[in-house]
Amino acid sequence: MYLKKIMAATLALTALAGQAQEKPFNIIPEPVETTVTGQGEFQIQRNTTIRVSEPALASSATYLADYMDRYLGIPLQTEIPKTGKSRRKGNPAVETITLKPGEPACIVLINRKNGEVSGGYQLEIIPAEGIRIEGNDEAGVFYGVQTLIQLLPTRAGVLPILPAVKVNDYPRFAYRGMHLDVVRHFFPVSFIKKYIDYLALHKLNYFHWHLTDDQAWRVEMKCRPELTEKGSVREGEIFGLYPGKYQPLPYGGYYTHEDVREIVRYAAERYITVIPEIDIPGHCMAVLATYPQFSTTPNEPKKAALTWGIFNKFNNVLAPKPEVFDFLKDVFSELCDLFPGQYIHVGGDECAKRWWQESEETQQFMREHGLKDEKALQSYFVHYVQDVVNGKGKTLIGWDEILEGGISEDCIVMNWRRPEFGKKALKTNHRTIFTCSAWSYFNLKESRTQAEIGPRGPLPLEKVYGFQIVPDSLTAQQQKLVWGAQGCLWTEYIPTTWKAEFAVFPRMSALAENVWSPLEKKNWENFARKVETQCERYELWGARYSEAFFRTQDVERKR
Repeated sequence: MYLKKIMAATLALTALAGQAQEKPFNIIPEPVETTVTGQGEFQIQRNTTIRVSEPALASSATYLADYMDRYLGIPLQTEIPKTGKSRRKGNPAVETITLKPGEPACIVLINRKNGEVSGGYQLEIIPAEGIRIEGNDEAGVFYGVQTLIQLLPTRAGVLPILPAVKVNDYPRFAYRGMHLDVVRHFFPVSFIKKYIDYLALHKLNYFHWHLTDDQAWRVEMKCRPELTEKGSVREGEIFGLYPGKYQPLPYGGYYTHEDVREIVRYAAERYITVIPEIDIPGHCMAVLATYPQFSTTPNEPKKAALTWGIFNKFNNVLAPKPEVFDFLKDVFSELCDLFPGQYIHVGGDECAKRWWQESEETQQFMREHGLKDEKALQSYFVHYVQDVVNGKGKTLIGWDEILEGGISEDCIVMNWRRPEFGKKALKTNHRTIFTCSAWSYFNLKESRTQAEIGPRGPLPLEKVYGFQIVPDSLTAQQQKLVWGAQGCLWTEYIPTTWKAEFAVFPRMSALAENVWSPLEKKNWENFARKVETQCERYELWGARYSEAFFRTQDVERKR
């Protein structure tokens, strides 16, 4: 009888072990290939060392060590060769790392520099040796670290026990982005860095920073200091959903050059490129509040907008005057010098052309320059800025309205309206980023009953996940021009950091899987299963998130 009990217990334990081995991984975004390679396990200890093959990987090693210490309470050593910022100095540089017999298991980061897909990596957990992450390039190593993080516990104080597994992975799209509007509501540098961390944890690699609009100008321009002296502050603030409650208290804030450099550096350490947006020739009320002479109606009083919306019922467009073009040259030249990334966003959306139509001075300019209509005038502005940006070695991006009057082929189009506008861009040979509002605007409430973040919507999690980034009926060449996609967060009704987090989570996770994972690996049921573990990660990070998915899908949380 006793023997039977032992056998039964053994069988039960064996069954449990088998179940544990077969337990699906909750990795977001879903990798290209994940293979369980054996029955063993590797436990990360408090004395486990992170070793790198070259100094350039120091930031990835430090990032992982800091994550382990901050969120799990497990301090790890790092070994950085030669000139790296090492916690152990004097190590020779190496191109590869091989453990010698008797050496303790460790975490190894290697840059293969093999010229294959940028961002690709291989992660392998070998019980006797430790963890090995090999990237096609530096970014690939960093993304391998993010996958390792997804295999770690979602609560502090637990030494991670990881199964023997091998992950081969690479991104589907080169552009994987998130946007943040800091104009309608201003967010401190500390939150911008936290937001960038959220992008990094999802393997997103572009941060689109919306810095100017009708309501404010949010970035210091040393060539035009008046922009932040006057244009960064509005007379009051509206709280709550439409129509909201007005409070006549000055509201403002802006980012200094030092702030920008700190944020750009922080993003670069996480392999994220910052794309600044200065929106012209419409959405310029904050500019006109500073320089009324730049308007087609210079004698009418101007002030930064106090309300939301397109705001085209007021004259918020720039006039085609010599002093305006001098202004644009000054501002975009300084912007190019301040932001080291390759891309500058010109805005170009929702330009109210009626104000040009009603201006005889503007009509005279159009006749003198052979511009057949106001769409051509808008393109004139875009071309002018593009010449400035190209002269600085940069590439211009604009919202899809810039197509209306014609643009040069090297200009990148960001499709925010219906997908057919993106198709038009592709069919006219433009690289295109899809961020169609019906699928990608995270300021839309997630469910019909959810009113915390705005009146419009809903945009449920499943719809974000199901967005078809590459439209139908494209040629093979046109499909290659689909650069990627991004999510947007407009902040009219999002005045606080917790509301910003509440709006983007868990929808940022759905976006991440949509832009990273191969089409054949996308599976809504599998993703939905992973959401609960992902929410545990949000909690570990101290982030707020929406639970609308669990309510609308009638999913009972296990916690």
